[in-house]
Amino acid sequence: MLDPVSKQQMQSKIESLEKDLDLKQHQINRLLKITQAINNNVSAAGLYEKYQSFLNWELGIKKMGLYIQKTDNWDCVCFLGISERLAHTDIGHLLPQYSEYSQLEDTDHPLLKEFDFVIPVLHKNTPIAYVFIGGFGAEEDDMFSKVQFITTITNIVAVAIENKRLFKKQIEQEVLKQEMELAAEVQTMLVPRILPMCKEYEFDYIYKPHLSVGGDYFDFIEFDDGKIVFCVGDFTGKGLAAAMLMANFQANFHTLINRRAELDVFVRNLNESVNVLTHGDRFITFFIAEYNVKDRHLKYVNAGHNPPILLNRDELIELKKGSIMLGPYKQLPKVEVGSVEIDKEAMILSFTDGLTDLRNEAGNMLTEETLHDFMRENWKLHAPDFNKELLNFINQFKGEASYPDDFTVLTCKLYCPDARKEFVERQFVSGRTF
Repeated sequence: MLDPVSKQQMQSKIESLEKDLDLKQHQINRLLKITQAINNNVSAAGLYEKYQSFLNWELGIKKMGLYIQKTDNWDCVCFLGISERLAHTDIGHLLPQYSEYSQLEDTDHPLLKEFDFVIPVLHKNTPIAYVFIGGFGAEEDDMFSKVQFITTITNIVAVAIENKRLFKKQIEQEVLKQEMELAAEVQTMLVPRILPMCKEYEFDYIYKPHLSVGGDYFDFIEFDDGKIVFCVGDFTGKGLAAAMLMANFQANFHTLINRRAELDVFVRNLNESVNVLTHGDRFITFFIAEYNVKDRHLKYVNAGHNPPILLNRDELIELKKGSIMLGPYKQLPKVEVGSVEIDKEAMILSFTDGLTDLRNEAGNMLTEETLHDFMRENWKLHAPDFNKELLNFINQFKGEASYPDDFTVLTCKLYCPDARKEFVERQFVSGRTF
């Protein structure tokens, strides 16, 4: 039988254990509420509020700062016992030194000296959060127990926030993927799928959008009076925004070109429509040519675009005349219409700057001079055969290097009456019919 002193000590110990058990049960209940909040998809702000309340009211923490990584910065998402100005001090450069639980001693940093220790939260050896704790000393009997509990709850909250971030990122990527697919569909509908081939002319194209959606545009229109119009353009921007801009541009292009105004008037009107559409924030480099099949007269305007290459009478000409790019200004200061008489078989190579931005594995660029040489060697080919050889040449040139940007090639072959007999004979040999 216990003496009164021993009995009192036993009773006191039981009461202390019951008190500790009650406290632990209370803490566990609060922890369950936090996990339930996570399961119920409570917002990040709501989780931070519950976390802060738990540390303050259940664990008696007087000073605290929780830092979560957002993009490239570490933000203080909740804090206790320190000023807001101090809490939002940038300490991102100091955090990597804390790879495990560490006491903060002998520091003069105005923020860190407010705390007693720091607990990093790691996910696959990568830090996703840091919690700084202060306001109680190392002499507290339950300090180790509190640190363990703080570590546990911080891990739960930080991992939940990280999962939210990853889930949000996954949703954003899925939305972006759907937007890119939609933009690609829109873009495919905007460019001609089939280009004409007849005894007077033939067209063929190479169309290589970068990452499925680019800013390149080309078009072709035949008129009943024997004139044809073809164009190549390059829009600033990528993705759905560029595709929507391209759709509006195409609508304006077809409306204006069917008014049959002179090329300089047409280009001025087209510039005004682009400026209104983009508010001057974007621009389009653009080349347009009008060819009269009857008198073999070619007129063109180059609005800040890469000069197409014309090989005519064994002479190579760059089609440079025109204006500045379309869109930045309400009115073009000057529009010059170029003019060329086509008296023999000729070829025009139009392209966007993605072609001349190509680099090989040694870092050398595909220059316009290289294209000139290729043109001189292959211009006698039919347009489809020329493009096939050009694509082979490009692939050989770049090797394993990737395409840095989208590019478009529009090849136009023009035949004169004297060349028709030779043309027909070539078609007979190749099996083509018209």
